[in-house]
Amino acid sequence: MGNKQKRDRNNLIALTGGAAIVAIAVNFAIFAFNKKYRNKTDVPGSRVRVNLSASEILKLAESIINKSNQVHEAVASVPLDKVSYVNVISPLAELEAEQFPLIQSCVFPKWLSASEDVRKASAEAERKIDAHISMCRKREDVYRVVKALTVTGDGLSTDAKSFTRFLVREFERNGVNLTLSKKEELQRLTANIDELSMQYIRNLDNDCSFLLFTDMELEGLPPEFLKSLERSEDGKRKINLRSHQISPVLELCKVGSTRRAVAISYGRRCEDNVTILEQLIQMRHKLARLLGFANYADYATDVRMAKSSSKVFEFLESLSASLNDLAHRELSMLKELKKKEEGESPFGMEDLSYYVKRIKDQQFHTNFGAIRQYFPINLVLSGIFKICQDLFGLSFKEVEGAAVWHPDVQLFSVSDLSSKELVGYFYLDLYSRVGKYAHTCVIALQNGLLNNGSTQIPVALLVSQFEKEVDAHPGLLQFSEVVNLFHEFGHVVHHICNCASFSKFSGLRLDPDFVEIPGLLMENWCYESLSLRLISGFHQDITKPIKDELCKSLKKWRCSFSALKLKQEIFYCLFDQIIHSTENVDINGLFKHLYPKVMVGLPLLGGINPASCFPRTAIGYEATCYSHIWSEVFAADIFAMKFHDDIFNLQAGLQFRNKVLAPGGVKDPLEMLSDFLGREPSIQAFLDSRADIN
Repeated sequence: MGNKQKRDRNNLIALTGGAAIVAIAVNFAIFAFNKKYRNKTDVPGSRVRVNLSASEILKLAESIINKSNQVHEAVASVPLDKVSYVNVISPLAELEAEQFPLIQSCVFPKWLSASEDVRKASAEAERKIDAHISMCRKREDVYRVVKALTVTGDGLSTDAKSFTRFLVREFERNGVNLTLSKKEELQRLTANIDELSMQYIRNLDNDCSFLLFTDMELEGLPPEFLKSLERSEDGKRKINLRSHQISPVLELCKVGSTRRAVAISYGRRCEDNVTILEQLIQMRHKLARLLGFANYADYATDVRMAKSSSKVFEFLESLSASLNDLAHRELSMLKELKKKEEGESPFGMEDLSYYVKRIKDQQFHTNFGAIRQYFPINLVLSGIFKICQDLFGLSFKEVEGAAVWHPDVQLFSVSDLSSKELVGYFYLDLYSRVGKYAHTCVIALQNGLLNNGSTQIPVALLVSQFEKEVDAHPGLLQFSEVVNLFHEFGHVVHHICNCASFSKFSGLRLDPDFVEIPGLLMENWCYESLSLRLISGFHQDITKPIKDELCKSLKKWRCSFSALKLKQEIFYCLFDQIIHSTENVDINGLFKHLYPKVMVGLPLLGGINPASCFPRTAIGYEATCYSHIWSEVFAADIFAMKFHDDIFNLQAGLQFRNKVLAPGGVKDPLEMLSDFLGREPSIQAFLDSRADIN
């Protein structure tokens, strides 16, 4: 570490003139801020540590690992005939609760710290802690002790039994119960799968393919977009086959031949990835069989709300069939519009984004640039707080003088509106800066806990990259950013209201099929007139909210012409399920066979192979691509059933808070939703929301 610091100092000294002054100023600002804020009082009830130095992060990581080793060694030493809740489950549960906020204290600076040294130390600490946790999950000695407790029972409570079963399942999904030879095979498979997955992504990242077009061939694209493109020697514009350049072309370019050329080239990138994906699928099936599953899809869904691949197929096929009529009507209208504008050329999948936007623009005249003028950041935030107060019985108050890692960061306490009891805390780190994570997300810093009278307060962090107020002009949000902020605030509320008896079942580390539902549910309040008027105000006169006509237009715009695009998503989800539930699938043949069955009359582009550029099924969402649609459907059902007629229904909001958010992962998600709705969840409300608009 000392050598690294010396190198940094030498680099600073080597700078000259204005660059040196700026560098010195930045380093002095960081030092001055840390000196000012490091000594502020900690937040009562929070173990989260902010403003740790690089050396402190690494020391804390070592302390975490040492403590964990001590506890695991103690548990492993318990004789199998002496196992009990007190000497097995309680130590492991307490370790989880105590260490999670400390682990997060080491990890979150990697995304947010202004100091490069701190970010590097945080990344190193994360690698060490992850490696240790992975090792702990494979400890056969601890597994035998925990497994023994499932046999004796030892008068465990229902929640303790769930926690014990969870630990056993976690161990067994890591192959702890396998023979030595099978463990070695599992280790080889896991390493090969990881390497192939990364190779698939590297191939996409390293792909430098591009197409050249004249300005005439790019007609319809905004001047600022055209100016951002490189030019070739003959003056043509270069379109790199990257989503940030492809999407505007497919959505805005008036020239059908250009859209087609771009779509074909984009869909046949990295053809070597097809072979990699085939190898990945074979290895995943082998891994699943080693662990006792028929196929990889069943392995992936076993720990999720869906429970099995067959349930996913049933869900996707039912949804797809129910959308057929609406998709047919949409396609007919799109074809008619293309015929008017481009003549008799056939309508293809390359035309979908362009003509959906054309029809929406004609029907709704929605100017999102003008709409942005009505969403100052602070007004949107105060509106969100008010909505959550009226809906979930929560009150929000900024904690003045709390230690934070940047002057822009705010800390809020959340209390129950009725009892005034503290519920939790959350940090807001909303504004862009150098070195900061570039997306919007929520990070759980400390999980809530309520067990045997002892409590632990949940702490969350919402991160974004909004433009800050400059020269007294308020930062304004794009409407898409407003929707995203509502979504992420749904996760904040979920985390804050979630207080299970075990830390393992609290926070956001819940069933992935379930955890997105609160966020997707909250998005609905962005499309209702009453709530839109509450969160909006013209930036030069905030007493003038967005007009009702525009509110109604936004609601219609949201779901109009969505059936075809949704069926396209369902197609990819079905493809993902089929390859991960069936052996020896011909990927090229599957695309050609499956596409016309799902995409009612919309022809597949010749010569493309989307399997070569489908990263979700390569890493991160393998056999689980369906999950977002699943959550979206259930969120629509909740809103239609409980809030459609009264978006500020406090009784329904409190029931949702207590029956769905509060229990955490200790209860089956389907049972919680069924209890809240008074029936099993249904796809009908989701379908109705599309049909009504269209």
